[in-house]
Amino acid sequence: MKSTLYKIAMFTCLSASVMSCGLDEYNPSDTSGGEELKTVDGLKQLSSYCYTPLYEQLFSASDYLSVAEAGTDLWLTANNKTNTQQLFYYEGLTTSTNGTNKLFTQAYTMINTCNAVINRSLDVTSGDMGTLATVVAEAKCLRAYYYMLLVTQFGNVTLTTTESSENPVMNPTRSTTEDIYNLIISDLKDAAQVLGVNPMDGNYARVSKKTALGLMARAYAQGAGEGLSENGVSYWQRAKEVAEDLIANQAAYGAYLYDDVADVWAQANNRNNKEALFIAGGPHAGSESYIYGFNANTLFTYTFCDPNKLNDIYSVSNKQNYLYGRVNNNLYAPSKYLVDCFDATYDKRWENSFTTAFSLFSMVKAGWRSYDDKNSTITLTEAQCTKYGIDPSFVGSKIYPYAEVDADNVGSNGGNQYVATVWPFGDTSGNVANAETVKNVYVNPYPLAEDENRFILYLSKDYLTAEDKAKRGYICVNIDDLFKADGTYVETFIDEQGTNTYTQYPSLNKFNFNFKGGFNGGNLQRKTGDMFIMRMAEVYLIAAEANVVLGNGNAAAEQLNVLRKRACRNAADFDAHMKLTTATQNDIFDEYARELCGEFSRWALLKRHKAFETRLAAYNPRAAQSFSQKNYVRPISFTFLSQIENADEYGTNGY
Repeated sequence: MKSTLYKIAMFTCLSASVMSCGLDEYNPSDTSGGEELKTVDGLKQLSSYCYTPLYEQLFSASDYLSVAEAGTDLWLTANNKTNTQQLFYYEGLTTSTNGTNKLFTQAYTMINTCNAVINRSLDVTSGDMGTLATVVAEAKCLRAYYYMLLVTQFGNVTLTTTESSENPVMNPTRSTTEDIYNLIISDLKDAAQVLGVNPMDGNYARVSKKTALGLMARAYAQGAGEGLSENGVSYWQRAKEVAEDLIANQAAYGAYLYDDVADVWAQANNRNNKEALFIAGGPHAGSESYIYGFNANTLFTYTFCDPNKLNDIYSVSNKQNYLYGRVNNNLYAPSKYLVDCFDATYDKRWENSFTTAFSLFSMVKAGWRSYDDKNSTITLTEAQCTKYGIDPSFVGSKIYPYAEVDADNVGSNGGNQYVATVWPFGDTSGNVANAETVKNVYVNPYPLAEDENRFILYLSKDYLTAEDKAKRGYICVNIDDLFKADGTYVETFIDEQGTNTYTQYPSLNKFNFNFKGGFNGGNLQRKTGDMFIMRMAEVYLIAAEANVVLGNGNAAAEQLNVLRKRACRNAADFDAHMKLTTATQNDIFDEYARELCGEFSRWALLKRHKAFETRLAAYNPRAAQSFSQKNYVRPISFTFLSQIENADEYGTNGY
């Protein structure tokens, strides 16, 4: 059985569903194991491959993130870097660009496996038929998801519902966008009818009824941007209906929305998060999958800045930063628009999305670094104060560690787990028994107090004057000073002393995991937490978005207010400072930014509202210079085009 499944997996990893290459890799009539796939258990094992790229690639490597989030109004490259300009700024985007090329082939590869499961189910002769129905429903749900990725990013590609090994196509033709969405919606309706409230085998990484319904709302919204309708009813109306049904009946569907946005990102809630509708499940410590390093997540290394660049005061080697991890890629920096979206005085999504204060750490319990070790607690020197603009009155004062990091070994598969607790403000005893467990160690206190003595660097959202900075015994950088007048990031020093403070930026902390089982052992560049593919908050956003388009601004405001209320720092401030009475299109854009920044949704949102020209011109001027109408679809994969016979006829989408 394993031999047969691995042959199928190898085949599907080497060819897209409309490609003919690799046919020698697997023969569906192979007597070595083909009969196994006529059983429910055999087909169930095959269906597991339909999930393969979710964590191994799409939601753990940087490629899909660059396709789904870059090139929008939310993200710029740190210090205006030019090494990733194809997707961030539409400069030199080609059929061979890694992110789009990989997405195309990965999606089609999994569609081929889904097709195999769906079609081969007709030949199953033994096993539990109820389980078989669920296996097929899962495959339809996942096929719809992968087709949604393709049609959103690449437009009217080829729709196929058969295995390429059964009917290889050397001269594929494009399908209509409408036909692709028809299949997506049909698959999701079928899946929603069959899938249970609880996932098969209790495995939360499998899709369930709420997954199908959530994806259906998303698909209707995306298809609405293409002007589609169903039986004379606009897709916007359908999106509203499905989203509002899921909201009204969320308990019956097993869906959930946390009352406090901080709980969404609490480290203890990462595994099997209650708000998740669809999860890319990370490998668990102690499980067989944990030994595969490529299953680990590196996204946090791209979205965090590197305080070690201030290495004469922040003395932690990047390879040994047991608090933040090895954050050495430093690429995704929030745009000025995204920073300004948050009124952090009232909205605690700011610090629950971005780390802006950076500290050292102790490792007292592990015995690796004492509380008063020179690499844990620093005594400010005159040279340091002069260089970093810290008032000379703080010469000789100490900056203590914020975090206490353990090194708990959970076995050969997981290796050490560097779970952090927090030293209470004002307690400098170094007594490890006093360290406290918090929801998320990467959520720093907001606002950072003047007399705070646990952080070395603070990127302040509120503009601090020279007089304000003089009251603080730590490095203060105004976030506004990191931007040039046109909204792009500075590329050189912002102070007279020529320090590297200009390289720092508010760091997205949604992908940085810190819980037992969330680490890939000693590899500090990889972590293994679960990733949201879709969560319940997006359903509220879709409902509000549809209502705005349909002219129901008041209803949209009520739906947005649910998210805004749970994000309000103090409940007493909600009515005066966070509550909406009606909502506009700009409110929709802003709320998506606050709630879902970094969560693989922004490019699709701007596409369905044809908003790139206006949004980029206002908030991403470098991208606006290169963006044109052709960029509403991505280049067709070079890997695909090089293996069909009618590449010229099929076209590249204009690239």
